[in-house]
Amino acid sequence: MKDAFGTPQSLLVLGGTSEIGLATARRMIARGVRTVWLAGRPSPALTAAADSLRALGTDVRTVPFDALDTESHPERLGKIFTEGAIDIVLLAFGVLGDQAHDEADPVAAVRVAQTNYTGAVSAGLVCAGALQAQGHGSLVVLSSVAGERARRTDFIYGSSKAGLDVFAQGLGDAMYGTGVHVMVVRPGVVVRPGVVGRGAVRPGSVGRGSGRFGSGLPPVTPEAVATAIELGLRRRSETVWVPGSLRMVMAAVRHVPRALFRLLPL
Repeated sequence: MKDAFGTPQSLLVLGGTSEIGLATARRMIARGVRTVWLAGRPSPALTAAADSLRALGTDVRTVPFDALDTESHPERLGKIFTEGAIDIVLLAFGVLGDQAHDEADPVAAVRVAQTNYTGAVSAGLVCAGALQAQGHGSLVVLSSVAGERARRTDFIYGSSKAGLDVFAQGLGDAMYGTGVHVMVVRPGVVVRPGVVGRGAVRPGSVGRGSGRFGSGLPPVTPEAVATAIELGLRRRSETVWVPGSLRMVMAAVRHVPRALFRLLPL
């Protein structure tokens, strides 16, 4: 529950080892969040993530969560809300996949789609329903600029993010007037701190890959995305681009003729 000044007190991160999720958690803790839930597959990485946040002086709890195990979502996520109101839910899980490999292995391609889209639809609906039942809260959905237009180099990943983006927009409309705020975040090329210029990765994700949608724009770090998320929450934004200049870039990219678009070195 928010404090007397309207400051969020609790945060649930779906994808508890996500670098963007953890950067957001650190930023929100600095702004007064007192309880953080990290939902993810039990692992040393999840334990380490929780310990790193506890060192900041906040109450951190972990909960087993598997995006692919959608039948478990109502019980496991619903239980979190029974232990107290959640002010912010950040849907930050997802997998990049490997385009070349996944094209030749439909099972692997389906796993990308099920994790990034099907799992997100399930978790998103469960959390939105719980937020609506408590009468307030924000659901932040980490989308990607990769979902704006299909590219030869990552259309499997991009298509899953495109589906997620449309779902989140529709969910936001469905939640309008209920007290629940849904915000879609569309990062461009996200890199780890210290690897700018050497390790640019797929749009909207931190990991391996070579996607460069928005070439010529400065890469962003997980911390920059976290900053944009915090600002968007304070403004009650519905869509956040990171960096903000991507909004105009993608408005132009959407209208490039397909015959020309497929020749561009994106």
